[in-house]
Amino acid sequence: MDNRNDKELSCGCCDTCRHKHTPRDDKEIKQLKNRLSRVSGQINGIIKMLDDNRYCGDILIQVAAVESAMQSFGYLILQEHMKTCMTEEIQSGNTEVVDEVLELMKKLK
Repeated sequence: MDNRNDKELSCGCCDTCRHKHTPRDDKEIKQLKNRLSRVSGQINGIIKMLDDNRYCGDILIQVAAVESAMQSFGYLILQEHMKTCMTEEIQSGNTEVVDEVLELMKKLK
């Protein structure tokens, strides 16, 4: 299913709360999860480095790698958001989404 618009759907836990959802196809989900799994592995490596009393500089290099990987992940999500959700909202007349994206971009830097 590649229904890519940002929809408000019930979370399933109750009848009152509603959350925005962005449906993604299985391939995209797999790629995003793979990126996060690599980051998780890097973080586990940093934990092991602490346990092994590794040199601060070596740990900081790994911290920088994790930060860079998460930055790239965030930009991928933002890129998809701009191509799909944002475009659909603008086409439907909601230009407030531009301000939302600008705020998201500030948070990612």
